[in-house]
Amino acid sequence: MSEDCISQFLDYLAFEKRFSPHTQTAYRVDLIQLRDYLAVTYDNTLPEEAGYQLIRSWIVELMNQGISPRSVNRKITTLRTFYRFLMREGKVKVNPMLKIQGPKTARRLPEYVEEKQMQQLLDGRAFDPQEGEDTYDAEQARLVVEMLYGTGIRLAELIGLRQDDFNFSRNTIKVLGKRNKERIVPVPVALTELARGFIAIKATRQVPPDPEDGIVYLFQQNTGKKLPRKFVYTLVRRYLSLVTTIDKRSPHVLRHTFATHMLNNGADLNAIKELLGHANLSATQVYTHNTVEKLKNIYQQAHPRA
Repeated sequence: MSEDCISQFLDYLAFEKRFSPHTQTAYRVDLIQLRDYLAVTYDNTLPEEAGYQLIRSWIVELMNQGISPRSVNRKITTLRTFYRFLMREGKVKVNPMLKIQGPKTARRLPEYVEEKQMQQLLDGRAFDPQEGEDTYDAEQARLVVEMLYGTGIRLAELIGLRQDDFNFSRNTIKVLGKRNKERIVPVPVALTELARGFIAIKATRQVPPDPEDGIVYLFQQNTGKKLPRKFVYTLVRRYLSLVTTIDKRSPHVLRHTFATHMLNNGADLNAIKELLGHANLSATQVYTHNTVEKLKNIYQQAHPRA
């Protein structure tokens, strides 16, 4: 029965909760890990048969394996959603997650690239085609980094951008965010012109629509397929490594950088929330901590009594 329960749950995530494919995959992996653990450790006990003690033993085992508290808490979130679904469907009578408490995690401030470093990267010659490099690839790399920093959109949102999501007359893009929520994000005029130039180059290359779904995405490989996540990660890390030594140099760091720079330059927190597509303000407020830390550093350096 367990496989049926997991399958029904994933359908629920896809069609009712409208979770992204990436999130659905993560939830599926978590549930399969729990199922396999119970099968080996507790004589083929199914997840829907597991009580509080068995769930807790799996969490302890994860901690003993050195899994980070943050990752363990994410798996606990999966289980809470799963068992609430089972309760709703009448497949369990008692929710074993009610007594489960996750491990404490240290609050991490989002890492970001300094403004001077971003200006150095974007205004320099880093994106000029290297010897033997295709102009199309070089221009696409520039536009990817400029889009992530200039709009603050997520990696999945960037990859999923269709070419006709770009409104050139209004300097906006239509973004399909988490749970299929659409939002309109303004785009700087210079970035609009960069995108227009890139699309012109793309047209001369006659890049076809994506062979799987027939969609013309803004960012595509020569075959028409949209860019893989790993490719964008590698690309962003390559260019950020030219100007910063921070530990994380990922597409999400550019999202953090966008929000932090907006806040540092006086943008309203609610406006940043809308631009980022956050469901609530608490998710956006984490960026205020970076601003406070910056003010503390300025104070320490400048005040005679600091």
